[in-house]
Amino acid sequence: MPGSRKPRRRRQERPAEININPLSYMIRVHVHVRVKPECRDAFVRATMENAGQSRLEPGVAEFEAYQQADDPDQFLLVEVYRDSAAVGHHKETAHYRQWRDTVAPMMAEPRRSVKYTPAAAQPGPEG
Repeated sequence: MPGSRKPRRRRQERPAEININPLSYMIRVHVHVRVKPECRDAFVRATMENAGQSRLEPGVAEFEAYQQADDPDQFLLVEVYRDSAAVGHHKETAHYRQWRDTVAPMMAEPRRSVKYTPAAAQPGPEG
């Protein structure tokens, strides 16, 4: 019939969806490195090679290198691993060992590594 419309079905209420970012449950490592000014370019080359190889590891979700804008001798390596086993595996790879040995004499001071895990994944005060 013209002008007649089927009654619209009432939309069923759905529970709110929980969007979990899988990266939020991974281990994030920030490595702070200060290099000698005369070694900066060589450090960048070695680090980019290591980063490219590291991204191919199945347990690596992200591997980036950043140079501080106001201090070009200061670098931050941001590494995101799928689990703690992937962190250990990375340190056993040939490309990591090569990078570690190559850049060690380029550093103006020992590198500093800080591991982060999601706050929500940490046990609360009750255990």
